[in-house]
Amino acid sequence: MTDKKLKVAELFAGVGGFRLGLEKSNHYTVVWSNQWEPSTKMQHASLVYEARFGKENHSNQDIATVPTEDIPNHDLLVGGFPCQDYSVATTLRNSKGLRGKKGVLWWSIHRILEQKKKKPKYLFLENVDRLLKSPAKQRGRDFAVMLKSLTDLGYAVEWRVVNAADYGMPQRRRRIFFIGYHKTTPTYKKIAKSNKLDWLLEKGTIANAFPVQKDTLLSLNEFEIQGDLVEITNNFNKNGKFSPFQNTGLLIDGHIFTLKTKPDYHGPRTVLGDVLQNGEVTPEFFVKDEDKPKWEYLKGPKTIERKSKDGFSYKYSEGGMIYPDALDNASRTIITGEGGKSPSRFKHVVQSDRGLRRLTPIELERLNMFPDNHTKLEGISDTKRAFFMGNALVVGVIERIGESLFKMINSK
Repeated sequence: MTDKKLKVAELFAGVGGFRLGLEKSNHYTVVWSNQWEPSTKMQHASLVYEARFGKENHSNQDIATVPTEDIPNHDLLVGGFPCQDYSVATTLRNSKGLRGKKGVLWWSIHRILEQKKKKPKYLFLENVDRLLKSPAKQRGRDFAVMLKSLTDLGYAVEWRVVNAADYGMPQRRRRIFFIGYHKTTPTYKKIAKSNKLDWLLEKGTIANAFPVQKDTLLSLNEFEIQGDLVEITNNFNKNGKFSPFQNTGLLIDGHIFTLKTKPDYHGPRTVLGDVLQNGEVTPEFFVKDEDKPKWEYLKGPKTIERKSKDGFSYKYSEGGMIYPDALDNASRTIITGEGGKSPSRFKHVVQSDRGLRRLTPIELERLNMFPDNHTKLEGISDTKRAFFMGNALVVGVIERIGESLFKMINSK
């Protein structure tokens, strides 16, 4: 591999967080992208994507209906795909074998990897961290299904749960990132020969991007993923209280190596107060006096009586939240319901010199390290812009892993 740019296909592209992070360095070029929102007529995210990056080689159709041959060959497949139930529906009688549930987007990734004659050498995927322990009755099964399908397709995988704020970024956002290496790559061969603990603590792509503490007491949990996808779906960790997958791990040739790591970072930190647009905020973002009691109630501690589906009454308690949000710390995680004026427990409220207010679309973009007004487009409301940021990833995380991956690919 020379230092030439790597060709990238971006799935579930949203408003382009992966692309922004990868293209910040000059090492990657996106040759094809896809964004499709199934439940809405207006494809807002796709419109923003096209406005920022152009319509060429961008697909706005359901990925499940895009023929594999329409996707150009690429070196790196990336995407933040939705967390769903990955279970396998059935074993088909014909030679095609196993197929996952219809509509589950993981199987679209699987189909592309399976059908591409020239398979992408590298994968870079993102998901919510609960993937490691879902579903509740078979902790870790969904991740096991995914890892088993990747090992069957010839990939080694390293993963880590990264909280962006642990590495100086402005938002506490925990996500699992995983990198796949096809068995034809030099990196796959390097992993096979490596000391697995060393790889996860210092030599691997993610360890280089996001250093961890090298505690001498750390020990790897090792196990093999056994059985085919149907057996894993039916039997993996049946009734286990805990997932066997820790926040850091490696899969190669069906063998899992996993441990719990802690971040090791001593650099500068950006906090919520650093991203605020102090003098420029318009009146609709300020909390009205008559709404203040509702905000205080929702943010405060409370015990609520609730009824279950079968009519059983129970008490539901929740603790108080810091209100208004602390400006000297990274922000809480942005959620998709962040926009709009209505009082809410989860929306951010900050104290400014002109009173309490919600965050603006530009501030939300900054918390995900997007350029100011990246999502600003005629016909797209502030509420929708907030929704995009609730779905987006922290661009700085992608940038650092992308840099590290490029170095790994080009290391001798």
